[in-house]
Amino acid sequence: MGWFLGLGIAGLVLLALSLVFDGLLEGVFDGLSGGLDGFLSLPVIAGFLSMLGFAGAITLGTTGLGAGAAAGVGVLAGAGAGWLTWKFSRVLMRDADSDAPRGQDLVGSSGIVVTGIPAGGYGEVLVHLGGQPAKFAAKSSAPIARGTEVWVESALTATSLAVRPVER
Repeated sequence: MGWFLGLGIAGLVLLALSLVFDGLLEGVFDGLSGGLDGFLSLPVIAGFLSMLGFAGAITLGTTGLGAGAAAGVGVLAGAGAGWLTWKFSRVLMRDADSDAPRGQDLVGSSGIVVTGIPAGGYGEVLVHLGGQPAKFAAKSSAPIARGTEVWVESALTATSLAVRPVER
């Protein structure tokens, strides 16, 4: 039973190391055939190894079956845990294709001046980007007082905008 518990604990330690050091440990194994991406990633291996050990120990301790049967049950349970870990990680990674909002997405939106903008100089505006408030440096050809509602005319840089006051 000690071997099975040792495998289970080693799997948990490997999982903790793969989470703490993220891709560092996987970089060590890049020389292997195809690396450890996908089905042979470290979290999948750790899930398999820990489930093999703990399921084997439970089977060995609660039934009259021998070590061979306990290893068989552990391999089946480990394969299931590894497969579920692989599927779950694929679901989590599937969201990577959405584009992050950019400054150009703000053109035509409104905002509020939070730091007054002098003529030809920079101030600050608060606009909503992706549903979240974001503060940007803002430039205008005319002076704009704090609290004035403005329209975004263009994105000058990743952190600055050209604005004009809203005329009502």
